[in-house]
Amino acid sequence: MVHFLHPGHTPRNIVLPDAQKDALGCCVVQEEASPYTLVNICLNVLIANLEKLCSERPDGTLCLPEHWSFPQEVADRFLRVMTWQGKLTDRTAGIFRSNQMKLKLVNIQKAKISTAAFIKAFCHHKLIELNATAVHADLPVPDIISGLCSNSWIQQNLRCLLLDSTSIPQNSRLLFFSQLTGLRILSVFNVCFHTEDLANVSQLPRLESLDISHTLVTDISALLTCKDRLKSLTMHYLKCLTMTKPQILAVIRGLTCLLHLDISDHRQLKSDLAFHLLQQKDILPNVVSLDISGGNCITDEAVELFIQQRPAMQFVGLLATGAGSSDFFTTKQGLRVAGGASMSQISEALSRYRNRSCFMKEALCRLFTETFSMEVTMPAILKLVAVGMRNHPLDLPVQFTASACALNLTRQGLAKGMPVRLLSEVTCLLFKALKNFPHYQQLQKNCLLSLTNSRILVDVPFDRFDAAKFVMRWLCKHENPKMQTMAVSVTSILALQLSPEQMAQLEELFMAVKELLAIVKQKTTENLDDVTLLFTLKALWNLTDGSPAACKHFIENQGLEIFIQVLETFSESAIQSKVLGLLNNIAEIRELSSKLVTEDALKHINSLLCSREMEVSYFAAGIIAHLTSDRQLWISRDFQRRALLQDLVQDPHSSLQNPESLKTFFPLLGNFSQPEVQLWALWAVCHVCSKNPSKYCKMLVDEEGLQLLCDIQEHSEATPQAQQIAASILDDFRMHFVNYQRPTLCQMPF
Repeated sequence: MVHFLHPGHTPRNIVLPDAQKDALGCCVVQEEASPYTLVNICLNVLIANLEKLCSERPDGTLCLPEHWSFPQEVADRFLRVMTWQGKLTDRTAGIFRSNQMKLKLVNIQKAKISTAAFIKAFCHHKLIELNATAVHADLPVPDIISGLCSNSWIQQNLRCLLLDSTSIPQNSRLLFFSQLTGLRILSVFNVCFHTEDLANVSQLPRLESLDISHTLVTDISALLTCKDRLKSLTMHYLKCLTMTKPQILAVIRGLTCLLHLDISDHRQLKSDLAFHLLQQKDILPNVVSLDISGGNCITDEAVELFIQQRPAMQFVGLLATGAGSSDFFTTKQGLRVAGGASMSQISEALSRYRNRSCFMKEALCRLFTETFSMEVTMPAILKLVAVGMRNHPLDLPVQFTASACALNLTRQGLAKGMPVRLLSEVTCLLFKALKNFPHYQQLQKNCLLSLTNSRILVDVPFDRFDAAKFVMRWLCKHENPKMQTMAVSVTSILALQLSPEQMAQLEELFMAVKELLAIVKQKTTENLDDVTLLFTLKALWNLTDGSPAACKHFIENQGLEIFIQVLETFSESAIQSKVLGLLNNIAEIRELSSKLVTEDALKHINSLLCSREMEVSYFAAGIIAHLTSDRQLWISRDFQRRALLQDLVQDPHSSLQNPESLKTFFPLLGNFSQPEVQLWALWAVCHVCSKNPSKYCKMLVDEEGLQLLCDIQEHSEATPQAQQIAASILDDFRMHFVNYQRPTLCQMPF
């Protein structure tokens, strides 16, 4: 199996679930951890470059090159991907006008397209399916039907038409579906569809499946017209129905060919139609699927008796009914149940009701309870949670409950068994929910908690710039100490994942530095060296790494004075190394380094130069090396500078915290007038290259540092010791590339 992660990360093993115990989970892991198909990759590239590849007609629409031709399956998928990405417009729809694209299965769901563009682009094709769910109001239902009926082939052969949540102008009345004589599947969920329209539709000679849910139908008697051919009927939430229950049941009793019936409703409506249906013995003799979720007064006994009388049944929907906990529903072979009594029922509910927010929320609530102490990785369930979040972005109860479920399913070690791509999707959906509901605090807490997961924070691709803005804003909210500690720790890691350019663009950076310094000051005053202090010091250190803006904010908020107080209060090396690491970041910035040349600062830095902890000693030496390399800072205190240099050259040992770049050493390497500074920089480069040669030897090439080492080797002013260290680094460099990267050797500049 190919493990597909993202650039910059090496593949890692993913433990597949047991296919016998969790077949769906096994499939999800294989699917999500594998690369995208070559066809999809090509289509994505084509869509991204559509403007460059196509010519433009006089009316502004795009036109494919004349010699291009797409097979029907590829053309259908191309349109589906365009629609999914929101790229289908009047302008781009022009590429479907010609016969270069032969479409059959057209999906324009949620597209913003006009009637004229729809007719020109799609109505000349030999369509057998059209999904126009929730298209923009510029393309109303009457215009869709009229456009389809303009093609005689479509009239006779269109099999499936989905018009859910599509608009109808107020002045429209009867919808003329009768010309679409080949229609077998029709869905008008949440459409201004009246009883007269139902009578018109019932005349269709091949109609087999009909969804009239959430419409304005008051009487369903017209369905008896198609009783000999209707196999599937969905009619939940018929709020305008005026018929009595006996009248409704009489119609259903007459539909003897029905295999599927959905009369589910949200339980808040307290409908007892399903209760009365279950009491009938002479109804739905051939039914294999019955959905009564949300029905009132439903009992296990009534459902069991109904199913036993119809042994061919394969599905029953019982979510939000109180039924489904009987052993019958787990022992009945071949019966699938959408409910809330077990994980299998919840999984079925999440899958069946992915487009119905009220039941999605209900299923997620049950899932949260079931997964509260979950110890098993369930990737298939997490994917269903992601589907619910994606399908209902503006439904707060769904987003909030889904975020809580996602936490349960990925907490602690569970995330390690999840594919990176799935975790990436869930994380991105969480941030999308934050943007849609910026003031809902509990949703923000769930998002912050998810970011404390090391697997997500380190391995998973998501917009870290947006994440940093969110976490820094949260940091300044003065939440309870536990949440504050988490925000600080996440800030610490995110800071290392942002480029200097991104760091400079962070409007929240000033307030974050100020807040972090306030935490440090409070902990120091209380003499409390807890985990929050360590996280805060690390966050400040990381924020200032390569960021002049953050360093400037640090100085402006009395950061130096606070850090000197920290050094005077705490003697732990873990604290000292973080303090000196940050001061080293400031020393590297020439415009700010003069702020460190004070008696108090130099006294503490110099005293730590001889620390037994090599990391502390290293950072102290780094600060001195950078400060003494600028003679302008020492015009009136050259004696002190020479003393510091003497101390520096006598204590060359160091340890290094894996620098992100070697460029900070380059100005010091070229400082032939101050051999002490040059020697320290050479020792530092030598140390990191020997410690992690695969990373830092390559970095020497990429950052053009090899030439500096060659210059030191040959320069007349370089000390013998400096030349010796430079030669040693180059020898190690050659050895590494000979042993491990021979193809690259010929490209090296020596």
